[in-house]
Amino acid sequence: MNTEVVVITGMSGSGKSIALHALEDAGYYCVDNLPPELLEPFIALEDERSARKIAIAMDIRSGRSLPQLPLLLHSLRDRGVQLRQIFLDANDQTLIRRFSETRRRHPLSQPGEADVQQALMQAVVRERELLADLRERSHLVDTSFLRPAQLLAFIKELISAPASNLTLVFESFAFKRGITLDADYVFDVRMLPNPHYEPELRPLNGRDQPVIDFLRQRPEVSLMREQIAAFLRTWLPALANDHRSYVTVAIGCTGGQHRSVYLVEQLAAQFSDEWLTLRRHRELAVS
Repeated sequence: MNTEVVVITGMSGSGKSIALHALEDAGYYCVDNLPPELLEPFIALEDERSARKIAIAMDIRSGRSLPQLPLLLHSLRDRGVQLRQIFLDANDQTLIRRFSETRRRHPLSQPGEADVQQALMQAVVRERELLADLRERSHLVDTSFLRPAQLLAFIKELISAPASNLTLVFESFAFKRGITLDADYVFDVRMLPNPHYEPELRPLNGRDQPVIDFLRQRPEVSLMREQIAAFLRTWLPALANDHRSYVTVAIGCTGGQHRSVYLVEQLAAQFSDEWLTLRRHRELAVS
């Protein structure tokens, strides 16, 4: 089977429609809310039509048939389908805020519930329980702090990577806004010298040359970079042998502007000759 299939799942309100738009822009034939029972016949039909790229969104709206999905996806992989699973998530507070702002009803909410906010919280918790297995088996993307344009750009970048290779995603973030949900490994670099306390460097970020020069001159920064690199070099081959498609390495500092951004850029460049690398800066605007 030559068809490449991307399955988008995730929490309600996490941005699945935006992800589908990104895939549609990238040339995928997209279907939203396909029932799991129709997954195999739909893929077979599109393969007969010589479709090369398909993206399918499936989520809690599938109701009672949703528990079938992990086994169906496993069966498709065994039959040689080029399959990628992406799970979009966000923290509970963000999901509740998004539903409150749009005044949309959560798929698991019941009409006529007196305490709407409490019912929404319970629906989010219940949905997270029902999707736990799918979340565990997919590449996780945390959309809690992403603007739509950031998510759109990141999904396009993510699916452009060859499916057969392990892709190494380096992500910077700010601890003051919470640890990112999608990290396989998290490194805390808040103990390193902070350019924020240099008035001329404060408005800049870790991709700007003055900040690069400041951090490059600090031996403890270089030591941290090499120790993170040594850890990854030790374990990435084992992860690749375990058939992992993506590994996300999150590096956090206080504000997510200087130290973490610098180290993400340096490490991504350092590993680009060995692995396919992507960079993501959660706290920076899309450039």
